[in-house]
Amino acid sequence: MLNRRSFLGKSAAFAAAATFERARPLHAMMQPQAFPKDFLWGAATASMQIEGTPMSKGGGESVWDPFLRQPHATLDGSTDTIADDSYNRWQEDIDVIRQLGINAYRFSISWPRVLPDGAGRVNQQALDHYDKFIDALLAIHVTPVVTVYHFDYPEELQKKGGWLNPESPKWLADYAELLTKRYSDRVKYWLTINEPNIFWSLSAEAATFPPAEKLPPDKLVQGSVNILQGHGRSVQAIRAAAKQPVKVALSVAGMINMPATESPADIAAARDSSFTLNPIQIIPGSPGQYLLNNAWWLDPIFLGKYQESGIAHFGKDAAAATDDALKIIHQPVDYCAVNLYFGSHFKAGANGKPEKVPDPPDIQRTPYGWAITPDILYWGPKFLYERYKKTILITENGMSWNDTVSPDGHVHDPVRTQFIHDYLTAYRRAIHDGVEAHGYFYWSLLDNFEFTQGYKQRFGITYVDFVTLKRTLKDSALAYRKIIESNDASL
Repeated sequence: MLNRRSFLGKSAAFAAAATFERARPLHAMMQPQAFPKDFLWGAATASMQIEGTPMSKGGGESVWDPFLRQPHATLDGSTDTIADDSYNRWQEDIDVIRQLGINAYRFSISWPRVLPDGAGRVNQQALDHYDKFIDALLAIHVTPVVTVYHFDYPEELQKKGGWLNPESPKWLADYAELLTKRYSDRVKYWLTINEPNIFWSLSAEAATFPPAEKLPPDKLVQGSVNILQGHGRSVQAIRAAAKQPVKVALSVAGMINMPATESPADIAAARDSSFTLNPIQIIPGSPGQYLLNNAWWLDPIFLGKYQESGIAHFGKDAAAATDDALKIIHQPVDYCAVNLYFGSHFKAGANGKPEKVPDPPDIQRTPYGWAITPDILYWGPKFLYERYKKTILITENGMSWNDTVSPDGHVHDPVRTQFIHDYLTAYRRAIHDGVEAHGYFYWSLLDNFEFTQGYKQRFGITYVDFVTLKRTLKDSALAYRKIIESNDASL
């Protein structure tokens, strides 16, 4: 029976969902073909955000540990010391995964937990932990998708210069080789690096992520080239050490623009602006950052050349972008893996150049400030597939919301439920229009530690009580499970 509190709570939630209808994609009512039969329906996490500090049980520090000891490092003053305590409560997470009904799970293996010094000495207890976790996934028929490096750079390597050290590509490749030798008898899918454009731009260009040191342009380029060489060497190491045929890629944060209309001119403007180096804002009002650009990172990997407008922008400061480095970076990969959340709209300007169209004042935004733009899952895969000719793997897509447990004990999140429906409808349209795609991973499996936001942002389809650490599937999780069971027929 509904009491007044639960009635008002549900009324507010459904009112929010009704408002959300304005953001639904243009082709949301289409019913094209279903997703491929071998499609990876998944959810994703990162060790640094769910496990708790890597220093426990024999691990070392990541760059986040000293950063989070500083006053006001996070909005709520929190740290990742406990997070979801998934390193100890991993069996609870396995049960959540089982209930969700996904057939694939993307997670990262903590670099400083496995290699406390970043290189050399191995923490066998950590390797044993991930052995058990991988086996538990396989026991419930879930495909493990491993990210080698997801933001948790070892502090001991940072003390040696981090990504500016010429040995840094080898450090990552050696770590990738260690993991491959240990787990590739059971793990087929590998991602070398998560979002290099995010962690490098935010740490070295905007100085908001650790080590939070603004670098001059020549060092920005040098670090980015070293990161890409780390990817290339890791691809080589994974393929050489693999005990079975493997699929390897790098996951980028997709900064894709969408056309204001579907006129050819506006589509061309959106496409061109997506792959031209310009300052990008990821939070309204924040300074723009150049190295967030997709093509700066992806063109060397897929096209075997550096992004032209980027080289022109940096000029003599691009000296590190050499042909020798390019030979290492340009390794064959199996997917264009991309994390997609939102996008800006562009039109063809009066002078023929792309022109940004302001968001409508009533556009719905998440508490993070990100606009809800479902059509990004159409235009993002479409533009990336056209440019790079590689199967698309969406390795993250999701939204934060101010979720609460209702008096009935459930978590009613109709806005997120609608979000998943509308974004997947747009993705299905891209597939119908010829984009080859192999998977979708919702971010995130669990509410977790969201970096400088602390615990202010709840991205999970599973609610986590950060006091008791109890996990509760949200309504959106049940809706996602229904989509998976029907292979999208319920959209």
